[in-house]
Amino acid sequence: MIGLFFVRQAGQAVTNFAEATAGDTKAFARFFHVMLEEGVYIAPSMFEAMFVGTAHTTDVIDRTIAAAAKAFAVVSTGS
Repeated sequence: MIGLFFVRQAGQAVTNFAEATAGDTKAFARFFHVMLEEGVYIAPSMFEAMFVGTAHTTDVIDRTIAAAAKAFAVVSTGS
């Protein structure tokens, strides 16, 4: 199970509900849409969990990592 939060300051941790709800939902939305464009379907909210299952092959995981790298780059540049 994986949770993904975008924070507003580098190094900030999410350890409780207040910190989670203070996250950057717009950054998550940009990340989500790039992942979707790359063919990777993740939970549409940073308040939902994602799962890796036995059906995910090494190739699928490698493509997901590549898509995430692209999505993180888009988010970091604010594009």
